[in-house]
Amino acid sequence: MFIQDIKGLHPATAKLLATRMIRSIGQGILIVDFTLYLHAMHWKGSSIGIVLSAAGLFGAFLSLIIGVSSDRLRRKPFLLAYQVILILSCVIAIATAEPWLIGISAVLGGFGRGANGAAGPFSPAEQAWLAENIRPSKRGLIYSINNALGFFGTAIGALLAVLPAVWSPWFSGATSFRPLFALVGILAFIDLALIIATEEGYRGNKKRNKDNVHKDSHTISKKENHELFKLVFANIFNGAAIGMTGPLMAYWFAIKFHVGPDFIAPVMATTFLVTGIASLITGKLTEHIGIVNSVIFQRTFGLIMLLFLPIIPFYWLASLVYLLRSAFNRSTAGARQALAIGLVRDERRGLATSLNTVSMQLPWAIGPTITGYFFQEGQLILPFYIAALFQGAYIVIYKKFFSGYETPQDE
Repeated sequence: MFIQDIKGLHPATAKLLATRMIRSIGQGILIVDFTLYLHAMHWKGSSIGIVLSAAGLFGAFLSLIIGVSSDRLRRKPFLLAYQVILILSCVIAIATAEPWLIGISAVLGGFGRGANGAAGPFSPAEQAWLAENIRPSKRGLIYSINNALGFFGTAIGALLAVLPAVWSPWFSGATSFRPLFALVGILAFIDLALIIATEEGYRGNKKRNKDNVHKDSHTISKKENHELFKLVFANIFNGAAIGMTGPLMAYWFAIKFHVGPDFIAPVMATTFLVTGIASLITGKLTEHIGIVNSVIFQRTFGLIMLLFLPIIPFYWLASLVYLLRSAFNRSTAGARQALAIGLVRDERRGLATSLNTVSMQLPWAIGPTITGYFFQEGQLILPFYIAALFQGAYIVIYKKFFSGYETPQDE
């Protein structure tokens, strides 16, 4: 049934979905191996956390600019710019192991952040563009499929993250990780070619004349702003919860269970694969019980798994719980994006998606620095329970604010 849903897509939508999946392969490689690469170069946990936090802060501020600008201009040029930046970041990472240069490339390229194939700070433009040729009633489904393809690609990338262990006889220590950046750069170049070939119908709203503006546009904007404020407030708690654990999971597995990429990569790959399947199910679920109910149900189960994860003493069991938590927690991303898009009109989608992104990225960016410090001091449990508090608050607030939200109908 999912194949039938994809077959009926507009060609531009299909290309954007393909772009998402290809990009996510590179991100999957680095979500496993980037922190392990820094660990192999004897970076401290706090230093690793600071780099990830800096990348998050940079992405958050740039996202807001991109979202608003893409509403006024067009979306395609911003996606092209992102791919060029990612390619250049990979070139830097291949050419040198100098810490400050690696830090810059990580911030610009978003290395290790695990964005599930999203275009980093340029994702507001990408999400707004994706909505262009999708019927409103199908957004929950298509955005969930988009999310699922990102997870499938991330699963492939996470599996490829075993490569440093495969070619370790020819590369010693940290140098075994550096060829991975060439692979990520090649994937980024393929995406660049795909985006060039994708047509965009949107031409921006900067030339809209007053005759085309509805007489009560100000009233509509005021109502939309109120809904966006509620979304931002809820997302602060969600971003804080994700930032406390997500970016450093591979590192946590490494220091708690003393395992390397040969053990961690298959677990991450399986986790992303199952999460992708769960995202497809979520897409169908939104059509039956609604977007908000789907998010609440799955996030609650994910919270329960989060409470158990840090106290499990065995790697295989911790991996299983991590898999279940990821499947139920992350698979709601597409549905949540569809809700954000549905809160506003076409010409404000960039703003809505940028606020949706920024309101999570800012608190997210603080998390890795705090968690990295805790891990460095040998405290491997407390960050998870801090994250659980934020996650529980998010579920309650999200339900209170959006329980009455109705899936948009086709005009």
